[in-house]
Amino acid sequence: MIDLDFLLVLSTAAGALPPDRVFALDAQTFVNVAVNLLNVGILAIVLAKVLYKPVKKFLQKRTDRIQDQFASIEKEMADATDMKHLYEQKLEEIERERDEILAEARKSAMDTGRRLVSEAKKEAETIRERAASSVELEWQRAQTEMRTAIIDVSAVMAEKFVTLAINKETHDKLFDETMADLEGMTWTD
Repeated sequence: MIDLDFLLVLSTAAGALPPDRVFALDAQTFVNVAVNLLNVGILAIVLAKVLYKPVKKFLQKRTDRIQDQFASIEKEMADATDMKHLYEQKLEEIERERDEILAEARKSAMDTGRRLVSEAKKEAETIRERAASSVELEWQRAQTEMRTAIIDVSAVMAEKFVTLAINKETHDKLFDETMADLEGMTWTD
């Protein structure tokens, strides 16, 4: 808003209106308006040259800086999106590797379990075979001991029987024949 006192001072300074007069539509008022318009035009041109271009340049720099910041932010957002995708790919790769490692560990555990069971079966079979051969050896040893015992008992019985039934001459003769037969025999088990 234009202040009326300001207009009054301007018109008084220009010498157009007397101090008691506020407004008149005469030639002097039109001259004053023209002079004022000329002053405003000159002022506008001077201000445009002095202030408009630097202000416009400042605003352009500010606009450029803001656009650069937007471009930088967009680039950073694109980089962040790329990093996010890379991170997700790495997570998927890690998950896949984890699954492969777990599958390999399961397979290895199953193979180890089968191998241990197989070894245990072989060892049990070996122990069973040793036990069977040990039983067989014990059985053969027992048979041999029984034969020896039977032979000893038979010899004792035969000796008693022969002693009662045979006299000394017959006894010596049978003993010599038996010894001769035994010397010619080969013993086998």
